[in-house]
Amino acid sequence: MRCYLIGFMGSGKSLLGRQLSGILGTGFTDLDDVFEERYHIRIYDFFGKYGEDNFRKIERELLLETAALENQVISTGGGTPCFFENMSFIKGNGISVYLRMTSGELAKRLKAVRKKRPLIKDLPPEQLEAWISEQLRIREAFYLQASYLFDPLTEDIGDLLVKLR
Repeated sequence: MRCYLIGFMGSGKSLLGRQLSGILGTGFTDLDDVFEERYHIRIYDFFGKYGEDNFRKIERELLLETAALENQVISTGGGTPCFFENMSFIKGNGISVYLRMTSGELAKRLKAVRKKRPLIKDLPPEQLEAWISEQLRIREAFYLQASYLFDPLTEDIGDLLVKLR
C-alpha cells in the first residue's frame, strides 16, 4: 500500500503521516525532507537561489521515485499535486488523502511560520488569508481528486483509518 497525503502547506501532512505510518506499521516518507537531505539545502533557500520552477522539476522526480516504495505513507509538498500531471501519478500509484482545511484555519497556523515558507515569506499577515483563499481556489481542482477527504480539525486518525481499510 502507498498512501499519499496531499493538502495545502500547514495542513498537517507531515505530522499525520508520521502518526499514520506508526499505527499502520509502514514506512514514512516526507518529500520535503527527502529533497533537503538529498540536495543539502533547505527548500526555502533553494527557492531563493534557483526559483520555484526548478524546485517543481526536482519535486516531480522525487515523486516518481515513490512508485518503487512499498508500504509507505508519503507526505507531499503543498504544491506537489498541482504540477506536471503529478495528481494523475498519485492517483495511479496509491491511495490519496486530502487534508482539507479552510483558508482561515490555514492562515492561523501559518502566520507564525510564514518567514520559513518561501511562497508566503513576504506577505503581510493581513494579506495571508486572502492569498491562501486564492491559492485554494486554484489548487482544490487537484486536491479534490483525492481518494478521501480528511478534516484534521474535526476528525481524528481513527476516522481516517476507517476510510483506509
